Amino acid sequence: MATQTKKNYLNNKDILKEIHKSKMSYCYVEDDRYFLFDLILDDISEITPEAVQQSKENQASRRQSESYAEAMLTHDKKDYRNKPKQKDFAVDLDTISDEDVTFRVMSYDHIPLDNVRKKNPKTVADHHSKVNFPPFKHYAYQNGELKEVGRSHWKGDLVNGEFDCVHGKLTNKLGMMFLKLVERYSHRSNWRGYTYVDEMRGQALLQLSEVGLKFNEAKSDNPFAYYTAAITNSFTRVLNLEKRNQNIRDDILVDSGHMPSFTRQLAHEEEIRKIRETAEAENSHSSESFGDL
Repeated sequence: MATQTKKNYLNNKDILKEIHKSKMSYCYVEDDRYFLFDLILDDISEITPEAVQQSKENQASRRQSESYAEAMLTHDKKDYRNKPKQKDFAVDLDTISDEDVTFRVMSYDHIPLDNVRKKNPKTVADHHSKVNFPPFKHYAYQNGELKEVGRSHWKGDLVNGEFDCVHGKLTNKLGMMFLKLVERYSHRSNWRGYTYVDEMRGQALLQLSEVGLKFNEAKSDNPFAYYTAAITNSFTRVLNLEKRNQNIRDDILVDSGHMPSFTRQLAHEEEIRKIRETAEAENSHSSESFGDL
């Protein structure tokens, strides 16, 4: 009987793949071979011979890793002697032509202007319509000429298409990753004791659905840390809101002559204890000073 391999939904490599698939569902691509990108740039002028060479190296590394991963899936783990080696799947850079690489150029050129959305626009994004992730274009060489082969937030082709930022969606696997991240985070010792932890989970999932695709692969390759920070902020926001509401309820109970919550009682007892200890320390210090006289 074959044993079922354990799936890991929470590693950066797989998360990056699902982020890319989700973003590309909002994009127009001329051909499937331009679906993946090999290098991220800030401007089309940065596509130089050095950038082309770097793109080839990145693609060769990616193809090597993919071939090695496929070989490991069919390899018997007990056969240590014949275990595949990554060097055996190395890709010769000479087999990759200039037309085989794809560049992702970050750009707002195709995003409609909207000077009303922000009263005091400060960045380039503030002058354009709101989008759910940083926009970009894909470029590639065709017959020696650099052409646009892909565009984010676009529906239809480049000639007759139009701007659209709602026709795509998160992949099911990325949604599963969000669920796993939030569930595991909520089981940490500093959160799991709260009665409103379900509300924290719901708020965190809502936050991830809003900012999940805002992760910029050009600045970092660690989406796990990015998502964890977003979850932490959501949990802390709910905690602070609940504490404020609890303080309001306790104040109303005290004003009405009723006992406040157990948390308020403990806090009050702790405050009284500190005042008593401070007073005893001051009295002790005064007695010692009087004895010296």
